[in-house]
Amino acid sequence: MPHVESTASILILWAGLGYLLGSIPFGMVLARVIGLGNLREIGSGNIGATNVLRTGNKAAAALTLLLDGGKGAAAVLLARAMAGEDAAQVAGLAAFAGHCYPVWLRFQGGKGVATFLGLLLALAWPVGIAACLTWLATAVVARISSLAALVAAVLAPVWALMLGHGAAVVLAVCLAALILWRHRGNMARLRAGTEPRIGQKDS
Repeated sequence: MPHVESTASILILWAGLGYLLGSIPFGMVLARVIGLGNLREIGSGNIGATNVLRTGNKAAAALTLLLDGGKGAAAVLLARAMAGEDAAQVAGLAAFAGHCYPVWLRFQGGKGVATFLGLLLALAWPVGIAACLTWLATAVVARISSLAALVAAVLAPVWALMLGHGAAVVLAVCLAALILWRHRGNMARLRAGTEPRIGQKDS
């Protein structure tokens, strides 16, 4: 019983640390530092890289993408190094939740795509690469970021199964479900044909 309680405490600890790491709103911080304004008043009002791109600053958008992906990867890698694979999965999921629902922004965060891809790359790099390539291929063909995110998220559990990373399937399914939920407005616009394309400044 003490061992079980100890394990539970470790997982709770890494859930908290992962959440805090994931909740850092890099897009908003960069926009303020660089002088791009308040992202809440730009484009879709989202705090992620796609909305940063709508400011016209490609470098800031790329840096936001790297930092948002990096915090997901960092949560997984740190937890794995210090507490093992279960903690890595918990920390990754918590980092994703932190990005989507940061306490600092009244739980109104981003949609988690970069963090999702970053933590997948750290958790099981073949699955992460497959998800990134899926996003890229869809984005190149359709020129719609949200559609690329949805396709990558839905196929992530499939890639995990096909590439022999069964331990990542449940987490991939949970992340895909959360991404679908976070993109429900985008899905409505996709059905209506009004979803903006990559680089388009109108929301």
